[in-house]
Amino acid sequence: MAVSLNAAAQHRARVKDLAAGKLLVAPRELLDPSFARTVVLLVRYDEEGAMGLIINRRTDVALSRVLQEWKEAKGRSDPVFVGGPVNRAAVLGLLRSSAKPPEATPVFADVYLVSSKALLEKTLAAGADSQSFRVYLGYAGWAAGQLEYEVGLNSWHAFKADPGAVFDADPDSMWQRLIRRTELQIAAAPR
Repeated sequence: MAVSLNAAAQHRARVKDLAAGKLLVAPRELLDPSFARTVVLLVRYDEEGAMGLIINRRTDVALSRVLQEWKEAKGRSDPVFVGGPVNRAAVLGLLRSSAKPPEATPVFADVYLVSSKALLEKTLAAGADSQSFRVYLGYAGWAAGQLEYEVGLNSWHAFKADPGAVFDADPDSMWQRLIRRTELQIAAAPR
């Protein structure tokens, strides 16, 4: 009985850690091709469900090519990221700014979700670089209770995010670094 109570307490603690601004790190065992070896930033988490962006799936496609009809994107060589398997036609941005831009949704600290075309165009026109602005196609989404269920199955490890991780200069190696950190924490945890 003590083992099941301890497992239940651990599950509650993991679920309690869920919030906008948390990083979800896929475990090695997660084989779903949409999420294998991913790091997801939760950008929304409430009673209706959760939404996140995969922040470590950089493409080789330049922003100017994807948004070729936007004059503000002309000449932009920074890559677009695959934000998730849901609605890959959706264009979303993450912006790091000391002041909250109008229409942007606060995620955590000085990181904001940019989801309107007008604000995306304005941010591009302002010349925000890839160290403070990234564009994502699609997103990850969970219905109410779905993410909590997955966390209970150990399908995700949750970490507090920091802006440096969101705008990591080497997103391709991010999952490997975070999964090692996760495994070290698990190995060091009291049993």
